[in-house]
Amino acid sequence: MSMIFAVKEHHYFTYIVASQSHTLYIGVTSNLLKRVFQHKWKEYEGFTANYNCDRLVWFEGYQDVGKAIAREKQLKGWRREKKIALIEKLNPTWTDLSRDWYEYEPRDYNRAFDRMNN
Repeated sequence: MSMIFAVKEHHYFTYIVASQSHTLYIGVTSNLLKRVFQHKWKEYEGFTANYNCDRLVWFEGYQDVGKAIAREKQLKGWRREKKIALIEKLNPTWTDLSRDWYEYEPRDYNRAFDRMNN
């Protein structure tokens, strides 16, 4: 099953985005594709924009919003080591799981744009 199909199959998601230096942010959303895009493009000021948490490293889908929120709260209560173990169980290389979801990545776009304008 493709990851995009899995994303469309559920209505709510608990997710973890990380920075290159492995700073973690845990959130919940009803639209994972849109929310990850917002993190990548820093559409909102706050923790993820300040710490460059723009790589989706883990997520779970739920039919029930209450279960997604409960899971978010549970994960936020965990020690960092346990969160890392959860990520590395399914994603040991911390690959950006959304890397193929969009036509281009913000960093690639910005780098190309900067070259064109210099």
